[in-house]
Amino acid sequence: MSEVTEQKSNDEITESLSTRVVKSGLWVFALRMLNRGLGFIRTIVLARLLAPEDFGLLGIALLSISTLETFSKTGFDSALIQKKENVESYLDTAWTVSALRGIVLFSILLFSAPLIASFFNSPEATLIIRVIALYTLFAGLQNIGILFFQKELEFHKQFSYEFSATLVDLSVAITLAFILRNVWALVWGGLAASFVRLVLSYVLHPHRPRIKIDREGFQELFGFGKWVFTSSILVFLVTQGDDILVGKMLGVTALGLYQMAYTLSNLPATEVTHMISKVTFPAYSKFQEDLPRLSEAYLKVLQFTTFVSFPLAGGIFIFASDFIRIFLGDKWIPMVPAVQVLVLAGLVRSIAATTGPIFYATRKPRIDTIWQIVRLLVFSAFIYPLTLRLGILGTSIAVFLSIFIATIGFIMQTIKIIKCDINRLAKIILLPFFKTAIVLLSVIIYYDYTIVISGIHLLLVSVLFLSYYLLLTYFAERTFDYRIYSLIKKTFAQL
Repeated sequence: MSEVTEQKSNDEITESLSTRVVKSGLWVFALRMLNRGLGFIRTIVLARLLAPEDFGLLGIALLSISTLETFSKTGFDSALIQKKENVESYLDTAWTVSALRGIVLFSILLFSAPLIASFFNSPEATLIIRVIALYTLFAGLQNIGILFFQKELEFHKQFSYEFSATLVDLSVAITLAFILRNVWALVWGGLAASFVRLVLSYVLHPHRPRIKIDREGFQELFGFGKWVFTSSILVFLVTQGDDILVGKMLGVTALGLYQMAYTLSNLPATEVTHMISKVTFPAYSKFQEDLPRLSEAYLKVLQFTTFVSFPLAGGIFIFASDFIRIFLGDKWIPMVPAVQVLVLAGLVRSIAATTGPIFYATRKPRIDTIWQIVRLLVFSAFIYPLTLRLGILGTSIAVFLSIFIATIGFIMQTIKIIKCDINRLAKIILLPFFKTAIVLLSVIIYYDYTIVISGIHLLLVSVLFLSYYLLLTYFAERTFDYRIYSLIKKTFAQL
């Protein structure tokens, strides 16, 4: 095969992969937008019907599950997605380990529930923890075959799988909230969704796992998964450690307020980066040895991420007080300062999350682990004194400082790995920052002359906010060679 022919073949493969990535990204984006739309409705309704204490009690139970799941995470799914060769021979081993893990975690939660509830001085959480322990059992028994939805970029199937569970959670939780008016509406809604995921995992994928552990396969998967496991523990400590400390030091009500603040403020991180990492990790893994293409792909991903995340974070920051007062009610007002600090942390985290798939795809998960350690050290230094002095606002500041410092390291290591253009990377981050700052200043000036009194008024101001941002983006496209509209246009042209 001639060099020209080989190059043409490589270009065709890359173009085909790019098209699949775009289609997958659109499916994931559609799923996340629908999920968040329904989640938005769910949050407003449940916040009106239930008290912060109810969300705090559920938070204690979910923290218990999250703790055990993190400290027993295998990382096998990530290892299977990253592998370029056929992974069929590894599936039964991975599923068997997952099933055993689910059974063990269920048993631990069942018997340790009174101790956990006592730690948080909330004996009423005991039964909740025992019921929610079924989450771990259902998750452990899920069909391992569903990882192919992500590995092969078949996100239309992932859409059906996750959206169905979301609908069930929404329907059950809201219906029971009107009837029960207590935390059990949240518990049964989540449990119903977990059960639906278990059933659909076998309906949507033909693979049927068997109980089997292959020693060599286990060791190979663990060789990669151990770094995922270590990094997951570190991430847990800096993302859940704040909840544990708030629940222990400040009580259930403060925990409910803090968790709601975290949920509202982290849209840039949880929505944008979830979509990005779902698609980019398997895509990057397919051309992990071609640094020029990997670099170009990363910069495009970062550009899209910052283009969306900056105005989203800015909007939440400036409109938080009005949104909470109008839609959630006055009982949630104390969390406003925490929301505004946490949204900055969420914005930074959305940028940091674009680097993770690079580390894993290039077989350098150790780098992620090292900088998560740095993040944990910063977090540990500030979390207790700031929480003691400022309450949940202090907790939020500690979270922001830890992710901000770690993100500097993530970006530096990414530049070193893919050898990208530093000036271009800086422009990709700074342009949306300055555009958002200009728009926020305009809103502040507008607020000097008016008061937002209704949801419709808030919606209109939000539309003006977005329109001004898009207008400034058009100006940046023409003046600074920003090319985001060109990128979006080219992306849709590939479909």
